[in-house]
Amino acid sequence: MWDRQQSQRLFKVGFVAIAAILIYYGSTSKLTEPLHLYLGVIMLSLAALPALHWARSNNRGLPTFEVLLLTTGNAYALPLLSAHVQLRAYDSETVTSAALALIAYQVSAIAVFLATKGQPGSSALFTEEVLTRDLQKHLSTGLLLSSAYAFINTFYPSLIPYEYNSLIRAVTYGVGTVATFSESRRWGLGLLKTGEKLFLATMIAIQVLSNFATLYLVTGMSLLVLALVGYVAGARRLPIAAALTIFAVAALLHNGKSTMRGKYWNNEEGSSRLEVQETPGFLAEWIEAGLAPSREEEEKAMAKKLLERSSVFHILCLVVANSPDRLPYLAGETYRHIPGQFVPRFFWAEKPHAHIATDILCIYYGLQDETSVRSATIGFGMICEAYANFGLTGVMLLGAVFGFVLRKLQLATVDSPLLSYAGVFMIILTAWCFQTEANLALWLSSMFQGLVTVMGLPFIIRNIAG
Repeated sequence: MWDRQQSQRLFKVGFVAIAAILIYYGSTSKLTEPLHLYLGVIMLSLAALPALHWARSNNRGLPTFEVLLLTTGNAYALPLLSAHVQLRAYDSETVTSAALALIAYQVSAIAVFLATKGQPGSSALFTEEVLTRDLQKHLSTGLLLSSAYAFINTFYPSLIPYEYNSLIRAVTYGVGTVATFSESRRWGLGLLKTGEKLFLATMIAIQVLSNFATLYLVTGMSLLVLALVGYVAGARRLPIAAALTIFAVAALLHNGKSTMRGKYWNNEEGSSRLEVQETPGFLAEWIEAGLAPSREEEEKAMAKKLLERSSVFHILCLVVANSPDRLPYLAGETYRHIPGQFVPRFFWAEKPHAHIATDILCIYYGLQDETSVRSATIGFGMICEAYANFGLTGVMLLGAVFGFVLRKLQLATVDSPLLSYAGVFMIILTAWCFQTEANLALWLSSMFQGLVTVMGLPFIIRNIAG
């Protein structure tokens, strides 16, 4: 499938990239506290360590745990190294404590991950493909459906009945996630023909541009990164040009996003719907806004601004600064809502909404009040939530649980076909690792919905429709 030489090349590319980032921040850092620079370097190194180990060891499993740890680099380490503007609100001791808490999470997760043993699964769930060879040929249909939904929901939303929109979104998003990752991995393995590559690229472009047209970047960028991870998992090679292009486009568009939202959004209705024919001009205007930002935005480089958007490190500082001295630990208050999120609203009409745990955290730490949480959501992330509930013990326990569970799953599915139930589960799990701002209840419940959709449909097709 791939040889050790490819793995070594991937390891070297990753190692050089991380070294270059560390050298850059080490030589240009504006941090006033030298200790924070050292802590940031440790955080980034620990974030990249599992991914580098995965590349060098020729690991055949999907890099789910590696992706999860890698997200701590952009969400925590880089904002500290780049002197995130919101960190100025906290004293040096608080920032140090927050950095040490994140390091404790990383060390706990990596240590447990490396210590955990397991065996490949032998049941039908692990060894039998969900889809037959004939049905696998219809993965392109899944891509087409997800692209069609993204396009229609953006430009012709009235065509989708409101009461069915959430169900259709769940189905198409789940199917599209699996199809995108699977086909990208096949591309990396060299199994796609030229026409199939063009079709995949076109479908991804339609979904990404449809999401960008709403002035929301996260969904489109997550899809691009997922496709990139799928390709790397198959090829054991990082397409440097593509990776740099994705980052540059994201940084450029994010740099002009506030300008575009100020023009195209209004406080009462949110985003204004574009007509299809207006999209090229809209994107050209957005690029121009990114290249010629306002005075306020000129103070920040595009890449740094992108990193600030993905940061939750300042939220961790907020929690560390207030708990437990000013605000007692929540002692599991947000976690008690997890079971209820798995109950269908059909059986529980008064079921709390999916963001109830985030609302509790935002109100408790003074970021929002009971009125403002209804109109906007501030992402806390599972690490910050763990500290808010149980302090450093909670953070380390969360890391240990992720390390243990993801290692067991990786070892159990190492020989599983990608489109077995176990393989599909790992694809969805990998995709959900990008959700750095979700609390545990939302993360688990949304992933469960995706799994039911993606794994339920093939079961129905295979066992009922034949």
